Amino acid sequence: MNPVQRFFQRYIFSTVGILVLFLVVNLLLVLSVMIAGYMSGTDNGLSVRSVSSHVMEQGDVWTADDTALALLREHDAWAMLLDESGTVVWEQSLPEELPRSYTSAQVASFSRWYLQDYPVKVWSREDGALMVVGFAPDTLVKYYFSMEKPSLMKFLVGGIAVFVFNLLLMIFLMLRNTRRVEKAMSPILRGIQDLSRGNYQPLDERGELAEISAGLNRAGDYLMQKDNTRAEWIRGVSHDIRTPLSMVLGYASELEDDDTLPTEARQQAGMIRRQGERLKSLVDDLNLTTKLEYALQPIRREAVDLAEIGRQAVSGVLNSGLPERYELEFSEKHPGRAAWMEGDAALLRRMLDNLIRNSIVHNPKGCHISVTVGAEDARCACKVEDDGVGMDAAQLEALNRETDVLSTQGGEHGLGLKLVRQIVKAHSGTVLFRQVSPHGLGIYITFPPHKTS
Repeated sequence: MNPVQRFFQRYIFSTVGILVLFLVVNLLLVLSVMIAGYMSGTDNGLSVRSVSSHVMEQGDVWTADDTALALLREHDAWAMLLDESGTVVWEQSLPEELPRSYTSAQVASFSRWYLQDYPVKVWSREDGALMVVGFAPDTLVKYYFSMEKPSLMKFLVGGIAVFVFNLLLMIFLMLRNTRRVEKAMSPILRGIQDLSRGNYQPLDERGELAEISAGLNRAGDYLMQKDNTRAEWIRGVSHDIRTPLSMVLGYASELEDDDTLPTEARQQAGMIRRQGERLKSLVDDLNLTTKLEYALQPIRREAVDLAEIGRQAVSGVLNSGLPERYELEFSEKHPGRAAWMEGDAALLRRMLDNLIRNSIVHNPKGCHISVTVGAEDARCACKVEDDGVGMDAAQLEALNRETDVLSTQGGEHGLGLKLVRQIVKAHSGTVLFRQVSPHGLGIYITFPPHKTS
């Protein structure tokens, strides 16, 4: 799964999570409102049963104590007590327009609905009497609901079906909208990735995000033009330097070998030659690292023996005239066993040559350099170590973080190590820089083995 797909997968999951959270929160709110309504009660704060318990018959007269009267006054309510025949035997603040006698049909009617416009509540006493408490119009709502069970079940099933349908429709619209966004954003995200790799392809400047595509195209054109200008400038400078540099090296060599010149002059000519050779190597490294960075140097992939390349690199350094203060040692992890890998033999040899000469250049007082090559744990590995001055912890950390080595080391040292890292990366390998005990620098490189058919 590529980064673009992972981005939109997280987008979909987050949207679904938001939808689920929305449903859960709303369900909790509905339940909270229902519970709050239930806890607050449905009798307007006045219990008919409480009023009835404080109305008693004393002899042939019905009376209410002060508690009942206080409850009625507090809620601006009136009350009456009906005997079994429907006649009012006790009343308190009963409106004048209401009758004092009721039939069983009237009692059944106002028990469920209203007594004229007055909302009432009733309580059947144990002695057969009926306590009725009424309130002012429009202060209490009474609603009677009745439905056959099959119809109720159909209503519930239909409500659930409508809810599920709306939920599925919402998910469908969400996914459809996400797909549209993905279709519009995928080319832009891929363009950003391609731009970071240096192989940008222009985007279509049509659609909803045309302005973003156009801006990215302008940025891509600017960066590609800038990189091409830099690469062309480096190639031009490298080409222009070679001719005068070759003349300097040639004349310096002639002067160094001229026995008629004083010894001091010959030594100065030798110094010019050696510095010129370093300059030539630096220009070659600069040209090669530019070609690798901008994919101008094709990698000739073939089966090569890394152990043989290591022997050639060490022999080349020794044959070029290694001062006596340096010791160069070559060894194989498994003598006689080839370490086959797939790669460019010339680049791999240049990599080892740069690592060896890096130890030489940065240890002018001399050091011991060891090069070890071979197959290890089904991978090809090479190790270059010296017992010289090494590097400090900050420099090693910067190199292992793959930051710009030119900014951390400077000069030929940084460019040489940058070239090494580019060659290792081009061959899908890994490189590690580490301090050697008690002092010195160690570079450890591994490559994938050659895949035999």
